[in-house]
Amino acid sequence: MNNWQRDDLKYVWHPYTQMKDCRKMPPILIERAEGIKLYDEDGKFYYDTISSWWCNVHGHNHPRIKRAIKEQLDRLEHIMFAGFTHKPAILLAKEIIRLAKPLGMGKVFFSDDGSTAVEVALKLSFQYWQNIGRPKKQKFVCFDYGYHGDTVAAMSVSGVDLFNRMFKPLFFSSYRIPSPYCYRCPMGKKRDGCNIDCIGPLKNLLKQNSDNIAGIILEPLVLGAGGMIVYPKEYLKQAGDLARKYNIHLIVDEVATGFGRTGKMFASEHVKGIHPDFICLSKGITSGYLPLAVTLVTDKTYRAFCADYAEHKTFYHGHTFTANPLACSAALASLEVFEREETMKNVKTLIPLLHAGLEKFRDLPLVGDVRHIGMIAALELVKDKKTKERLSPKQRIGLEVYKRGLKNNLVLRPLGDIIYFFLPLCVRKNELKDILTRAYEVIKSF
Repeated sequence: MNNWQRDDLKYVWHPYTQMKDCRKMPPILIERAEGIKLYDEDGKFYYDTISSWWCNVHGHNHPRIKRAIKEQLDRLEHIMFAGFTHKPAILLAKEIIRLAKPLGMGKVFFSDDGSTAVEVALKLSFQYWQNIGRPKKQKFVCFDYGYHGDTVAAMSVSGVDLFNRMFKPLFFSSYRIPSPYCYRCPMGKKRDGCNIDCIGPLKNLLKQNSDNIAGIILEPLVLGAGGMIVYPKEYLKQAGDLARKYNIHLIVDEVATGFGRTGKMFASEHVKGIHPDFICLSKGITSGYLPLAVTLVTDKTYRAFCADYAEHKTFYHGHTFTANPLACSAALASLEVFEREETMKNVKTLIPLLHAGLEKFRDLPLVGDVRHIGMIAALELVKDKKTKERLSPKQRIGLEVYKRGLKNNLVLRPLGDIIYFFLPLCVRKNELKDILTRAYEVIKSF
């Protein structure tokens, strides 16, 4: 342990971390980064296989994004966004609406991070029904493996698990239904989707309670922190259809899945005819260079708030760093990189290589399930492949995989006993092959 790490343990409290563990395994001091590699003080590199918590899209130290931030810094670093505006925010809002137009979006509300983007959507949905004279519509529907952030409202519409069960007394009441977790479905599954009526719980709930439901919130096609659970497109389509049928809002949390992760700019685009009322975006919006989030809304929603001041329909919500000019400039540069480097075209050539490379993991004794979509993939480790019996939490196999991964130049930060890949879209073919080879050797060693 060096002096920097000693001072870190003396003064810093890290997120999602039992700090007592850090006495034996202190945080790694990263000195620099380039592309998809992180370098520690000794010059050892680590493949950033989880995109620095799912936000890095184009790689570290990208010259175009850095230049955009530096140029903006010479003009304007920050102003309040009430009563004032600036060009980076206007240009970014215009470009995101252009990208999201096929999904029916019309306006952008800026905030700071994924949790706040979700909080904005929940508050807008709630107030919308108040504004149009439907005050009974106050509750939300969520999933038992869903995750939407760590603020109180976001936790209230997430699954209750290790992340948030301590805070359950603070939650507001919501309807929580079973997730479309194909691997754990007691009826079994087909490789190409569910073979039972997974939508049943949602269908029955809405049939009985739609009059008091404001909206349903879900992560499209991938339940991220719940275990990188990939579910069928048909489920998302049916959920969207039910929301329209029963006149409730569909809130789509694309904080993790947005900006190319699933092979399309937004995961919702995989489903034809889906019409979200709100889309929450963050993480990849700036490629991880600066914090920023947006909540996209339809023009219909916006009109319910646009009224004479005396009608008290104003949305009283904001953040100090709303639409920060530096962050907006980084986001604009990131979108420009998508276009100039033909990122989505390149991703289409990488996806088959990733998915094919993962198939050999199925034969390993610990691997119960292999799931993937786009550049997102997960390996669910189990005690017994036939019964799908889970590993004992006392074994902390996920942690051991993480440790061995670091020795093999990989960041394999687990979700319990689920090892996942959330690869930067700039990964090269030779890097992808190397990552999969190293990861295979790590998991094979158990």
